Amino acid sequence: MYDHQASEKKWQQRWKEKNVFHVDLKTAENPYMTHVMFPYPSGDQLHMGHWYNFAPADSFARFKKLQGYDVYEPFGFDAF
Repeated sequence: MYDHQASEKKWQQRWKEKNVFHVDLKTAENPYMTHVMFPYPSGDQLHMGHWYNFAPADSFARFKKLQGYDVYEPFGFDAF
């Protein structure tokens, strides 16, 4: 049986050790910034619109990271 908790713990530790979620834009050799639309709380459950919002943007960011870019993908309240 697949132990998802052990697998998640393993990979989260590895990502933490390699600091994969941190980009220092001041020292980045090949910076690239991409944006994703904020998921406004128009509904209380996930729906297909969420996929159309996040999957293409995240896939493109991953593609740019594989090309060697230091990808920064900010996320948060952009209305303030």
